[in-house]
Amino acid sequence: MTGKRLFPLAGLLILAACSTPAPKPIAAFAPSPQAAEVPERCVQLSQIRESRVVSDSIIDFVMRDGKIYRNTLPYACSGLGFERSFQYMTSLSQLCSVDTITVLHTGGGMRQGATCGLGVFVPYTPPPKDSAAPK
Repeated sequence: MTGKRLFPLAGLLILAACSTPAPKPIAAFAPSPQAAEVPERCVQLSQIRESRVVSDSIIDFVMRDGKIYRNTLPYACSGLGFERSFQYMTSLSQLCSVDTITVLHTGGGMRQGATCGLGVFVPYTPPPKDSAAPK
């Protein structure tokens, strides 16, 4: 008798599990069209032409071919946006999302500041400059 009472309950649990919506793919949470592009875990050091610090948590890496990779650090890096100067050390020929950067303070002599982890390198296209803006 006990088995017959549990069977309908088990059937309801299976039905509930089947009606649960499937999780959305990660791309569905992309905040912008650029974020939908495939991020790179590493960039070749020899291909980096320059780096541009945008803020305490964003660095743009401009490559020799003109492509830009935006790296959004997982956490803000104190002083990075103000100093706009950092160093990195790697034994490889590439800079990767598992590497760290160290802020360089230049006032009163060169000294090291916060060390922070990098994020992934996402292809980035800056917004077009407004041609109607006053010059």
